[in-house]
Amino acid sequence: MEPNVHFWITQRQSFIQRFLQWTELLDPTNLVISIEKIEKSRQLLLTNEDGSIHDLEDHRIREAWKRSLSTVHPDNSKLIPVPFRPAGIFVAGVSEKPKVHDFTSAVFLHLQHCVQRHQWERKSGESQEAQRAATFINRHPYESILLGAGVIASTTFFGLFSRLILMKYPLKNILLRETLPVIILANISAVNVVASRSFEPMRGVEVMDKHGNVIGYSRRAGTKAVKETATSRVVLFGTSALIPEVFSHFFKKTKFFMRYPQSLWTLKLSCTFLAMGLMAPVSFSMFPQIERIQCSKLEQEIQSATEETELFYNRGV
Repeated sequence: MEPNVHFWITQRQSFIQRFLQWTELLDPTNLVISIEKIEKSRQLLLTNEDGSIHDLEDHRIREAWKRSLSTVHPDNSKLIPVPFRPAGIFVAGVSEKPKVHDFTSAVFLHLQHCVQRHQWERKSGESQEAQRAATFINRHPYESILLGAGVIASTTFFGLFSRLILMKYPLKNILLRETLPVIILANISAVNVVASRSFEPMRGVEVMDKHGNVIGYSRRAGTKAVKETATSRVVLFGTSALIPEVFSHFFKKTKFFMRYPQSLWTLKLSCTFLAMGLMAPVSFSMFPQIERIQCSKLEQEIQSATEETELFYNRGV
């Protein structure tokens, strides 16, 4: 069995344990690990598969798991390209500018983020459907192009909708004016996940037993995976956008702001870094990477194909 899949299936981690695990996997130093070190870590895990899972106190084993989980695709055992590793997405996320000065830059910045997120959903391969989707895209290029264009166009439109309202029709309600962009951003994040991973509920994702044997493809598991990932994305971007606005609201009432109004941008930047840095592992830890699902909740053909009462599927991030 693929070591990464074995790890996520075997480890019944609590939210706190998953949070601590993700703080290690999101470490930016994982982007510069050499291929030689990754291969040595993988070899160590493969030769000690039975004992290494339960020996996380060993520094060498713990470091090997960190390298493997953060750089190797759990479905095909191939290296994840550096920009699409969890740490790469994390660094890109916290580097987003919290301030946009005009409508033109708003359009460009939001469009850029939509393209990056859509490409990551397709290329990072964090869901079991990634390989099947890639095959489908090769066979149906026009439909895949329309899907990508639809995701980018719709998320860009709705992302700029709140800015258009505030530019054309300034709201008198301060609370609504400050929270409306946050609410729309959170919903856009969820819609972007659903649209980018729309193949999974339609064609299903692989479900496997505790030994990693694939039982079949389940649309119900795919729907559940997309819903959970969309929920975690709402928490990530919604909270990360809300915290800087809350701090800014109270900061504007201080004497320091009256004397140094330019300090507001520094405060928002700092809050954005801190919020994204905290909420990224929180978001990824809300649900297990390899999710469990009762066989009785899946399609009849899958139930008839196994005697297992509990199956597993890769939820994705």
